[in-house]
Amino acid sequence: MNTFYKNLSMWLVIGLTMILLFNLFNKPQGNTSSLTYSEFMSSVENKSINRVIISGDTISGTLLNGKPFQTIYPANDTDLIRILRDSGVDMTVKETQKDSWLMTIFVSWFPMLLLIGVWVFFMRQMQGGGKGGALSFGKNRARLTEQSDNKVTFDDVAGIDEAKEELEEIVEFLKDPGKFTSLGGRIPTGVLLAGAPGTGKTLLAKAIAGEADVPFFSISGSDFVEMFVGVGASRVRDMFAQGKKSAPCIIFIDEIDAVGRHRGAGLGGGHDEREQTLNQLLVEMDGFETNDGVIIVAATNRPDVLDPALLRPGRFDRQVIVPVPDVGGRKKILEIYARKTKMSPEVDLEILARGTPGFSGADLENLVNEAALMAARSGAKEIDLELLEKAKDKIMMGAERRSMIISEKEKEVTAYHEAGHALIAWLLPGTDPIHKVTIIPRGRALGLTMQLPTDDKYTHTKSYLENQICILYGGRLAEKLIFDEITTGAGNDIERASGLARKMVCEWGMSDELGALAYGKKEEQIFLGKDIAQHRDFSEDTARQIDIAVRKIIDKAMDTVSTQLNEHRDILEQMSVELLEKETIVLSDMERIIEQLRPGKYSDKMSAKNKPVKPSQTPISDAMTEFSVQEKTSDDVAPADSTTVDGQADAAASPIQGDTPGNAAGEINPDEQDPAKNG
Repeated sequence: MNTFYKNLSMWLVIGLTMILLFNLFNKPQGNTSSLTYSEFMSSVENKSINRVIISGDTISGTLLNGKPFQTIYPANDTDLIRILRDSGVDMTVKETQKDSWLMTIFVSWFPMLLLIGVWVFFMRQMQGGGKGGALSFGKNRARLTEQSDNKVTFDDVAGIDEAKEELEEIVEFLKDPGKFTSLGGRIPTGVLLAGAPGTGKTLLAKAIAGEADVPFFSISGSDFVEMFVGVGASRVRDMFAQGKKSAPCIIFIDEIDAVGRHRGAGLGGGHDEREQTLNQLLVEMDGFETNDGVIIVAATNRPDVLDPALLRPGRFDRQVIVPVPDVGGRKKILEIYARKTKMSPEVDLEILARGTPGFSGADLENLVNEAALMAARSGAKEIDLELLEKAKDKIMMGAERRSMIISEKEKEVTAYHEAGHALIAWLLPGTDPIHKVTIIPRGRALGLTMQLPTDDKYTHTKSYLENQICILYGGRLAEKLIFDEITTGAGNDIERASGLARKMVCEWGMSDELGALAYGKKEEQIFLGKDIAQHRDFSEDTARQIDIAVRKIIDKAMDTVSTQLNEHRDILEQMSVELLEKETIVLSDMERIIEQLRPGKYSDKMSAKNKPVKPSQTPISDAMTEFSVQEKTSDDVAPADSTTVDGQADAAASPIQGDTPGNAAGEINPDEQDPAKNG
């Protein structure tokens, strides 16, 4: 009711103002005299009129003394013109303007309406509250999620069971705090969700909102930061004040690293806006005054850049790691998305899960969505295994560029390049199985060789890394062997192999000469999140030893590759011929060629699909065999980073720099992937 009376009073004031302004604008302007018709005729007879202007039923003009006047012209007075002419009055007759009544009203009311509009605009800005008003930039912008608006629950989250258990306990605490406080426990102040992009941090927050029967506020870390110093701190105070009114409640801050980065990084002083906002957040979470019942749930991809004061107990009491799901988790995630689509009952989600190691929840959702879009384009009634396989190839390797015009010579070079990668990968022990070899341009690559490991991997051995370097040089040395010439297509392979060898020496202690020491300290800029400099903490002599050790690893790999390619040149040539004919081959095609040219020699290395089947054995289905080798690493990174894909770079994409245009779609970037990194 108070709001109703306030609005009523405001409109009454506006109405009275409009009436006053109307009367003001309709009064004669300046010093114009309003004469009666009798006074006007008397002035004419006395010859005190200088000139008149007749327009419709209005007569205006000036007296001899220069004073303007105005009167009404009666339509029945037919002698007026004659009287004025006889009196020697200068007359001007204007045509009557037939303006519409709307135009008349608009012209007469426009100044008043403009004034009212400006006044209302400034009043709304002054009273805008939390909706962006001129005086509301210090208000928090957290959005309250109603229970009816959020349908996500913990049943919609899969593959991250440990993280779910941690958060289910928070929800249970909010529903029945006495169960925990009776034993002396206290409600956690904050929970930090940390993990790679796409692992389900925001989805978990939505599930909390769906499960907890308490108010749930959501806000982004960037919503606190403004160009004015102190605005972010004001928003933090307002957010906690609003939270205390609704306690117990949950406040979700997404991408908290936007405001919670390490202080004192050297960029900006102690009074900069971001630092002031962080200081206020620290005080509100665990300062002199407590905020009982307000739980902060935050999410970030970069917990390493957060300020230590933010991560200490009492503020973020729990740090929940949200990992990339394993094979069991991937199957559960696929089951959730399969229920939302028309998927063929013949699709074995277990096989599909084993064929997508390293995929996050978002990647799996994208995989199913791409397959659904392909099914819709082709007019299919349901999603089958073939469509899912095509969607997986598109995500891992990029979309096919069949319209790209490539000369026959370049196709041949690309075929030998990819055959060299694949042959070395198959011959060396302990390498990941070949999934697919293609010379169809995908993304930025002219050709691709994809390997998928048979298990989720978290660490790699020295021999495995040395074999990876050999595989990377397989394409370059195959070109050299066949054509006695080299191309720019191996530029990316060389870059990645060199980076991998240097990491083996400087970071992972895999050099016998230099020992288990780390060389070179990275200087990471907190605000940039990238290594823009590297501190050199070793002597010139050690630097030369590092270069020698790196070169030794590379030379050893190249010698191994050259020997293998010379011994198996016939297989290399036949694989290239088949690639030129089919454009894409898989593991079974490779093994068929090897068995034809070297019968029985590599029977122990053949996959189950190409081994002779005893009469008492049941043959393994083609689909199961194909997917059993479609695995890739799970290094808590995106699939494109964890998949071992060796492709010939598209040199045409970089006409100036004839080395390499950068990573082809799906290739490993050695600066982003750490093969020996544990989670």
